Amino acid sequence: MSQLIDAFERRFYYLRLSVTDVCNFRCNYCLPDGYRPQGTRNTGFLSLDEIRRVTRAFAELGTEKVRLTGGEPSLRRDFTDITAAVRANQAIRTVAVTTNRYRLARDVAAWRDAGLTALNVSVDSLDARQFQAITGQDKFHQVMAGIDAAFEAGFDKVKVNTVLLRDVNDVHLDTFLAWIKPRPLQLRFIELMETGDGSALFRERHFSGDLIRRRLEQRGWQCQPRGRTDGSALVFRHVDYQGEIGLIMPYAKDFCASCNRLRVSSLGKLHLCLFGDGGVPLRDLLDSDATLEALKTRIAGGLQHKKQTHFLHQGNTCITRNLSYIGG
Repeated sequence: MSQLIDAFERRFYYLRLSVTDVCNFRCNYCLPDGYRPQGTRNTGFLSLDEIRRVTRAFAELGTEKVRLTGGEPSLRRDFTDITAAVRANQAIRTVAVTTNRYRLARDVAAWRDAGLTALNVSVDSLDARQFQAITGQDKFHQVMAGIDAAFEAGFDKVKVNTVLLRDVNDVHLDTFLAWIKPRPLQLRFIELMETGDGSALFRERHFSGDLIRRRLEQRGWQCQPRGRTDGSALVFRHVDYQGEIGLIMPYAKDFCASCNRLRVSSLGKLHLCLFGDGGVPLRDLLDSDATLEALKTRIAGGLQHKKQTHFLHQGNTCITRNLSYIGG
């Protein structure tokens, strides 16, 4: 049983670990001007040894799933080694990555061999020109090749993240459904969230995932039970489709009630909520194996300060200046 339990009796089995803040894409809902360092050099992010220690601590506290995020995690030259280090924890059953597909076709087989068990790829449009307009990169065909390479490498399912943008991709639901009908893809529509830098875009482009849900239910899609290490998506299946649909709706009522996720930033801070203030510093306890018990105590103790909800409905964006902080 997980030892990570907060004051509201929520149990935490899932860690989202950022390994870099750097991203090479310029998605208009996230980093429209490209990545800009905030005083941190690439060498300032968690080292391989620090990653090994922090994931060991979480594993001993009951964590069963780790998602490696960024920025773009594959920009780390040691990403394959990072994957292997996390997978070495026997308690961790799932090691996942969220990637913008930059090096997917080239490296996915090596990631799989290193122990990667799950894969999320960001695809915001199935139209090459619209894809470029959203991401700032003419990489659509490379993305499709990367997804094919993932299946060839042995993944039996690939999750695809699509940020919902009103009057941009919400109007192409039929195209998305046709794409997943013959393939084991889980297409995850993610509601655009308001951030400190993105209020204007939010007002212009936010589209409620509940509208997609109604369309799916009218077509016979059925919501599935959620597992304890699953993420925040509501998953829908249809008997005529190999693929699935996931809906991530942070503005939905009781969204936080099923929270099972904690985050550690690339600078070694434990964030109890994406939209929470500050963070619990862990890095001073990551330079030696001898501080493992102190590290576990600090993680468990910090969890008692987790709030019941994110207060997004009150316009609380806090430290989240852009969506690159979300880490997939």
